[in-house]
Amino acid sequence: MSVVTADSLFNLHHRHHRRRNTDFKPVEKLQLVSKNPISFNRNCTHTPNRRANFRSRRHYCPPKALSSSGTAVVETPEATDVTFSETFELKRREKLEGKITIRLESGKGEDHWSLTVGCSLPGKWVLHWGVNYIGDTGSEWDQPLEDMRPPGSVPVKGYAIETPFERSPASSLGDSFVEVKIDFNTNSSIAAINFVLKDEETGCWYQHRGRDFKVPLIGSLQDDGNVVEAKSLGVWPGDLGKISNLPQETESADAQVDGIKESSLKQRPLQGFYVEQSVFKEICIDNSMSVSVSHCTEKAKNVVRIETDLPGDVVAHWGVWRDEGKNWEVPVEPYPPETITFKNKALQTRLQQKTDGTGSWGAFTLGDEFSAFVFVLKLGSNTWLNCKGDDFYIPFSSNATKAELSGSTHSSGEEQPVALDSQATSDDTFDDTSESKEVVSAYAGGIINEITKLMNGISTEKSRKTKSRQAQETILQEIEKLAAEAYSIFRSSTPIFTEVELAEVEDDSPPRITISSGTGSGYEILCQGFNWDSHKSGRWYLEIQEKASELASLGFTVIWLPPPTDSVSPEGYMPRDLYNLNSRYGDIDQLKNVVKKLHEVGLKVLGDVVLNHRCAQFRNQNGVWNIFGGRLNWDDHAVVSDDPHFQGRGNKSSGDNFHAAPNIDHSQEFVRKDIKEWLCWLRKEIGYDGWRLDFARGFWGGYFKDYLEASEPYFAVGEFWDSLSYSYGEMDHNQDAHRQRIVDWINATSGTAGAFDVTTKGILHSALERCEYWRLSDEKGKPPGVMGWWPSRAVTFIENHDTGSTQGHWRFPGGKEMQGYAYILTHPGTPSVFYDHIFSDYKSQIKELISIRKRKKIHCRSTVKIVKSERDVYAAVIDDKVAMKIGPGHYEPDKGAKNWSLATEGRDYKVWEAS
Repeated sequence: MSVVTADSLFNLHHRHHRRRNTDFKPVEKLQLVSKNPISFNRNCTHTPNRRANFRSRRHYCPPKALSSSGTAVVETPEATDVTFSETFELKRREKLEGKITIRLESGKGEDHWSLTVGCSLPGKWVLHWGVNYIGDTGSEWDQPLEDMRPPGSVPVKGYAIETPFERSPASSLGDSFVEVKIDFNTNSSIAAINFVLKDEETGCWYQHRGRDFKVPLIGSLQDDGNVVEAKSLGVWPGDLGKISNLPQETESADAQVDGIKESSLKQRPLQGFYVEQSVFKEICIDNSMSVSVSHCTEKAKNVVRIETDLPGDVVAHWGVWRDEGKNWEVPVEPYPPETITFKNKALQTRLQQKTDGTGSWGAFTLGDEFSAFVFVLKLGSNTWLNCKGDDFYIPFSSNATKAELSGSTHSSGEEQPVALDSQATSDDTFDDTSESKEVVSAYAGGIINEITKLMNGISTEKSRKTKSRQAQETILQEIEKLAAEAYSIFRSSTPIFTEVELAEVEDDSPPRITISSGTGSGYEILCQGFNWDSHKSGRWYLEIQEKASELASLGFTVIWLPPPTDSVSPEGYMPRDLYNLNSRYGDIDQLKNVVKKLHEVGLKVLGDVVLNHRCAQFRNQNGVWNIFGGRLNWDDHAVVSDDPHFQGRGNKSSGDNFHAAPNIDHSQEFVRKDIKEWLCWLRKEIGYDGWRLDFARGFWGGYFKDYLEASEPYFAVGEFWDSLSYSYGEMDHNQDAHRQRIVDWINATSGTAGAFDVTTKGILHSALERCEYWRLSDEKGKPPGVMGWWPSRAVTFIENHDTGSTQGHWRFPGGKEMQGYAYILTHPGTPSVFYDHIFSDYKSQIKELISIRKRKKIHCRSTVKIVKSERDVYAAVIDDKVAMKIGPGHYEPDKGAKNWSLATEGRDYKVWEAS
């Protein structure tokens, strides 16, 4: 009789589906170094890859203290045997606060001045800076004069300079204080110095109120919110934010700032000033913990001793296992000193401080009736540490096997403490300021119970005989939905980003058309030129070539073609030999011909590039597939070291691992060099105009920025797809944490790429499916997706080859597709239309919406005024040129000074245009 286990589900998931927005995988056995510390498992574990969150709706009750009469003295029998001894590595994050200082002062002679920028935080700091000259228009930087550049400065492209900070021994701000000093002459034609700070250790950038710092050197510039000068008097309005949470907008089309003209300057003597602002940085700190078990046969006792160098108060949250079960239990008294109960589910013991002040220790005496000691550590009031997402498991028998380690967590009851990853890293800590996050409610455990029941329901012989294939597939789909729901519990809901900081400057003047790889011209309309089954014909390039003229006539400006490389999977998302462009879609000559034809009809062409992972052609000496062939014949140093499936010898991954193929280590110089050469070869050999990046979660966006700067695409977009936030089975109204993660990735690319607005798609799902159109306005009355925060980088869509088509991972509500298109084709961002919808009954309606967008010149930075977001209707006015509504409710635009005429309508949507 076959049984459907977590492992078989995992294999089934990867065999039939390339990936989805959740990771459902079996428990990994004993691994002492934590990666994603989620203590949430029951025979199978669902391990989130990113920042976690859960807000319990129950009030937290402080644990009840035990009476002192139960306090035990640690027994140390004379005849003892050490049955277990292990040292665990512990990693935690610590937030450091420092200062960024800016000083403008005169030097030798009245014409000689200097600008000094300093930072008191440790790190490998670089000043990324440029200048504006008198007479410049727009906001682009220029490189400074040669005599302004401090030693060690390196030019970046043609617009900026990067200067490393140097230690300043004379500073009163500490040994780690570093600074850059820029000398200049006021008789030069320099009007302002612009800069941002970059920490090369972490890849984080730091700005002023979401914009570049601007220090005027001649007269007084118009203050657009980022000017730092004497009037500041040591205080800046607003906060100084990390660019990892704020977009970096340096191109003129985005910043939209007045030019620097001589006539706009108010001539006055330059004034010196000094300002400083608090800035924060998180660092990873390595600690360790040793655990040993001594057994006394005579007294039938086990003594567990814990020692750690963790600083401060450390509490062991602990329980025991019996032989016959793998559930946490609370043993009877006596207990060690300073022990309290935790809701009758566990015990909490404060470890004793070592006399030499180097950490703490604790000892626990337990009887032979128990098989194991299980625990997690708690630091202070809000940080938990565990072992690779599981509790620390300490067996009492020397014969215990690693297979015993895949047990349940300590409580199947009401609530469980967890150790969660707060910063999407491989560290073992979770920092939280809310008591409600201290425990995870039974709701999460209930989801796992439901999954278990469904698994058992399709695994029995009787069930397999009586249930149809369709019914079994329905159950599997329900399991996947539950897994996604469980995953969403562990997502962040505290955005560091604010809409005010990211709002792009609203300007009544006509938008300037400039080309940026993050936006194209700003007027792009993207066509996804394939679906999940397009490879099956074997001649897809020929079919697209035949439809090229029709696609252009519909109004599209950019088309996204499928992955072109040789691939293990026919769809192309498991690439093998990157230079072999003979795929299931056609050969290399057919690809060149279709790109040429698309160019002839005026369409730009995006190549779908899979850079996160690559399938190997050869095995290593251990039989693991991690040696590559072809022109890029990398060895296992090109594979990340923290993916246990492929035994890589590279560095740890800078993102989430894709478990079906070796994850490439982009921190390796030879890897980046080869990928840049390959992308440039594709641009030249095939004629691609840009890129769609697959699985952008897999590595740091800064590496993608490097690839874009090398290949210089017309347009680029990344697929950063993960779960939205849900509570008790319903999608949360506030999805700021979700769009924050997408914005963070865009920021890592310095805005050189856009990203698919998964947040907007998810919110549209709930709004349309449940008739809850109020969801389409956030708490500040803006669109609730990435579109509402950074519209120029939001590539909006309602369906693609993964979510729709025959794969159908996250299908848009049936029959409501045109409401979705009425929304994204009238709103800012870069809209993307799915191939299946283009060549369907929706074609004429889509064509009409595209026509209105182009006729009224709606672009990626257009402004949205939401006029209704109620239960059954959403309505908005875009650029005062287009009014629209979706939903069954009523709306008509106010006549006022505008002469509105109905441009198009369909089932539950209408669009008007102003004449």
